[in-house]
Amino acid sequence: MAEPAPAALDQAVVDEEVVRFTSELIRLDTTNRGGGDCRERPAAEYAAARLAEAGYAPALLESAPGRANVVVRIGGTDPGSGALLAHGHLDVVPADPAHWRVHPFSGEVRDGMVWGRGAVDMKNTVAVLLALARSWARTGRAPRRDLVLAFTADEEDSAVHGAEWLVREHAGLFEGCTEGIGESGGYTFHASGTDGRPLRIYPVGAGERGTAWLRLTARGTAGHGSKVNRDNAVGALAAAVARVDAHAWPVRLTPVTRAAITGLAEAVGVPCDLDAPGFAPGRDLDPLLERLGRAADLVRSTVRNSANPTMLSAGYKLNVVPATATAGVDGRVLPGAEDEFAAALDALAGPRVEWEFTHRSPALSSPTGSASFAAMRAAILAHDPGAHVVPVCMSGGSDAKQFSALGIANYGFSPLLLPPSLDYGALFHGVDERVPVEALRFGARVLDRFLCGPPASGA
Repeated sequence: MAEPAPAALDQAVVDEEVVRFTSELIRLDTTNRGGGDCRERPAAEYAAARLAEAGYAPALLESAPGRANVVVRIGGTDPGSGALLAHGHLDVVPADPAHWRVHPFSGEVRDGMVWGRGAVDMKNTVAVLLALARSWARTGRAPRRDLVLAFTADEEDSAVHGAEWLVREHAGLFEGCTEGIGESGGYTFHASGTDGRPLRIYPVGAGERGTAWLRLTARGTAGHGSKVNRDNAVGALAAAVARVDAHAWPVRLTPVTRAAITGLAEAVGVPCDLDAPGFAPGRDLDPLLERLGRAADLVRSTVRNSANPTMLSAGYKLNVVPATATAGVDGRVLPGAEDEFAAALDALAGPRVEWEFTHRSPALSSPTGSASFAAMRAAILAHDPGAHVVPVCMSGGSDAKQFSALGIANYGFSPLLLPPSLDYGALFHGVDERVPVEALRFGARVLDRFLCGPPASGA
């Protein structure tokens, strides 16, 4: 006897809920100013309530007063497969209303867009996952694998009150999870082929550079600003910062970025063989990226380590030479390049300046030939058949770094169909953050197919 057809998604209800939930979540101000100054609990209570209304039993977990996380497990139709984690964070970065066309915490729906802080980073994805879970409960539809939804605090700072705390204190909630999906992947990136044809590319995160936030400290002899001082901490620090800023980091091609460049070259129509005799990445890569045009933006920041000076602090009065001076540097490290990064900082800092990590998290790399990656590609192509799906290494980081400590292989996959006029990258932490209504609905369709569809064979 043939198996019964799976239940259909009640799409009209999902279409309405993804928009409403995104808007209502944005109205809950969960600004994370760093240093513990944030309160995600209103958004966590909202998410837990929407899940409870559908008959689920979410756990609302506070790591500190107001710093709340939500975790729920949804049974799958194939419990023999490893469970899948889908995570999204509830906090957002600050926004100054004076610089916005609409109030950043209004959640206003205008011109076919939902506006506000968190519209793409990443209350939109939380809303989509809530709407899908509720639809499955109504229709009897279910994900193929056991699914753990985790809505976290503190991703926009150190994750110490969110994913890091959950991994340390509540690891049992993620038992059986072998893979995870999170932010910054599966969105439309518009580029052009060598013949001028428009291309729709969907980058899926299969890696992340490691985070290496640094403090540089110079110590010298304090004294009067009018006197000759050959032991000036400010001068020593400034010289070191200038060396860090000017350093030319060597090209390092990880497996994920090699796959990305090969896939982008094929889509654009540029011949590319990274294994060709005589191909020297340090000499030949940058010209190759130039030929890829705008598509190269998806990999340009992940072919090297980086270290950007971002903060300087010294002195308390103009005519006093201070005894110490400090600088902050945002370092990012490719998988496997940690030792090289540290050795470079030793040389760049020099004998007069000490450096230390103030925050550190690992670089990540996940298989691009996995069945899950193939299923993500298939889900996107089912709803945008003319597109190109490529793996990428993300230049920044996400909660995936914390969840990787549980042995979870992570992918950035929060699908959105975006028009050419909308610069997705500029919306992250930018002014007038917004997401198209139709992008949310597309994302729900793609995620539902990925989560509930048949298994895909590895690529």
